[in-house]
Amino acid sequence: MLRKGGPTLTAIRSTGGSGSRSGPPPAAPGIVLRRIGGAAAVGTETSASSQAIPFNFPPIKLSILMPAYNEEGTIARAIDDILQINLPCEFELIVVDDGSTDKTSMMLAEVNDDRVIVHRHPANRGKGAALRSAASLATGTHILPFDADLEYLPEDIPRVLEPVLKGRCSVVYGTRLFGCNTVYQSFRYAAGNRLLTRIANILYDSSLSDLHTCLKLMPLAIMRSFDLSEEGFGLDTELTALLLRHGIRPFEVPVSYYSRSHAHGKKIKSSDAIACARILLRVRLRGLSGPDPATSLSRDDGCCGIPTARSNRDRA
Repeated sequence: MLRKGGPTLTAIRSTGGSGSRSGPPPAAPGIVLRRIGGAAAVGTETSASSQAIPFNFPPIKLSILMPAYNEEGTIARAIDDILQINLPCEFELIVVDDGSTDKTSMMLAEVNDDRVIVHRHPANRGKGAALRSAASLATGTHILPFDADLEYLPEDIPRVLEPVLKGRCSVVYGTRLFGCNTVYQSFRYAAGNRLLTRIANILYDSSLSDLHTCLKLMPLAIMRSFDLSEEGFGLDTELTALLLRHGIRPFEVPVSYYSRSHAHGKKIKSSDAIACARILLRVRLRGLSGPDPATSLSRDDGCCGIPTARSNRDRA
């Protein structure tokens, strides 16, 4: 087991399995649908004609980011469920223990799989801070946040990946459908998400269905290009607001959702909704600064990040 020390963060690298961690790859959104010349296919089966399309996108590696705070009742199963799914690409799971005071840290110390990296914050800093720490240590081409509370199913990850593997887009949101394949413990939270999603759509002239879904798949380079400041639940809002502010419209696919109540450990509060509305307004009113992440994505499709232009040239 490899340990990296720091003044505020301890990283634990488990040593089971046969893989090894490589250095950060070049930041370049895009994927290989199929390599020509004997290499294995990536993604779902395609027709004979599509197999001859010589896409030149780099292969995708998924970094799954899992913040955890006092999740002793679910963390072991959450990790095990992710490791058991069959993903059509290389992946790593980065778990950040955000200063847990229960047995979460002890349970994470027992993880023994080379695909899992465990980090710990000495004190609780918030979900947003945990996600930012995980993203700073990711080595994949794309990132996907995933909660440790079993509200989402790992089986939905391949569904979220599919549009990227097919070259359809680069940013995908796993959308929770209200009243279909979902369970909400509270009408107030469901209605609040709908209201905040409506506010976001009005402010940014977008058409999102679910502003606060956890499953937000995007190139790691895009997240790192943003000047993120939120450390709590507000990071979820800030990230989507910045995407919309830069003209990027996520591709949405349906996922299942089974929410938990406060009695079972849900931590978000009504005051977080007010903070969310303020973040949406703040990002909308402030000027854009820094590099535009949308420049690495095609705008030929309404800013969904589809590499349409390159694909059409290759087809020709």
